[in-house]
Amino acid sequence: MSFETLASDFYGYEDLLSTREKEFLADLRVYLETEVKPIVNEHWERAEFPHQIIEGLHKTGTIGLGFPETAQFENSAVFRGWVALELARVDASVSTYVGVQNGLALGAIGVCGSDEQKAEWLPKLASGDVLGAFGLTEPLSGSDSAQGLRTIATRDGDNWVLNGSKRWIGNATFSDITIIWAKSAEDGQVKGFIVPTSTPGYTATKIEGKQSLRMVQNADITLENVVVPESLRLQNANSFKDTAAVLRLTRAEVAWAAVGVAIGAYEAAVAYAKERVQFGKPLGAHQLIQDLLVKSLGNITASIALCTRVSEMLDAGQQRDEHSALAKAFTTSRMRETVAWCREILGGNGIVIDYDVARFFADAEALYSYEGTREMNTLIVGRSITGQAAFV
Repeated sequence: MSFETLASDFYGYEDLLSTREKEFLADLRVYLETEVKPIVNEHWERAEFPHQIIEGLHKTGTIGLGFPETAQFENSAVFRGWVALELARVDASVSTYVGVQNGLALGAIGVCGSDEQKAEWLPKLASGDVLGAFGLTEPLSGSDSAQGLRTIATRDGDNWVLNGSKRWIGNATFSDITIIWAKSAEDGQVKGFIVPTSTPGYTATKIEGKQSLRMVQNADITLENVVVPESLRLQNANSFKDTAAVLRLTRAEVAWAAVGVAIGAYEAAVAYAKERVQFGKPLGAHQLIQDLLVKSLGNITASIALCTRVSEMLDAGQQRDEHSALAKAFTTSRMRETVAWCREILGGNGIVIDYDVARFFADAEALYSYEGTREMNTLIVGRSITGQAAFV
């Protein structure tokens, strides 16, 4: 059976995947094009998440691919990166929903949970019976989360009492559980907790006025004497190093998602350039337009190559923080550049969502900042190069 790769995958990197992985991507591509793409602009404009796609997304098997307890078949990190790309190529908010549910909520339990916690929660998160969120960032603590968390967990017998606040927590307005990271009052170490959102003292309030990832339901969370039993503390999360192990996995997939956003804008610009006529011929027949398209394709191709290698290193157990950090910093920078060129190609039509590019252009700003800003990821790589930490 033959599979048609994306025209924007100019060097055919998708051919590196197994036949089963290609089959999955082909099915996912059909679902996204037919069920998701037609409705994203209207929901983006209204800043509403299309909850009707959640069941379908879970039925495709996109959630839980990275863990043996929930994966439908054996697969590679490169393939999981392509899944993130495919989602973001249609819409970055949809990709973010999956990234939160799969990489952060399910991933936190998969990486830091006990065997009993994995057995209980991973299947529920994979099926969509339980929806999750991931509470790390705080109003006064973003890039300095390793040391600056102000949410405190105090041990009280067989329970923990959480007090503090979180900000920018995706999916949190409708999640059933949120993974809350808090500093222990006992030892000062960061620990993780599975917090049912129905717990007294837990409140999530939607953040309004966003101009990027408008479909994502980000929330401010307040925690006032929230009581969580020891059984819901992630048993293998004993310091921020364990939190970082979760972020290391998701940061690489955000890099892949950034490529997807760039491709989404590029494909829309190519379609427009073929159809729009100016000066008596299609835009695509003008040298300046071809130059922008070729530069965009170059960015995309280089980014796919980098992401492929960093995911191969993950499969081989060789990936370190600086590897995923470079991938995230590079691809989001190239994405930002590419979506600007694509918006330029559309002229005035590039600022309305009818042609899709405006949505990708706006959403790129969020991907550029979350899961570690370019500056913070640069410093992680810089430390590796020089042996000197320059964070402060």
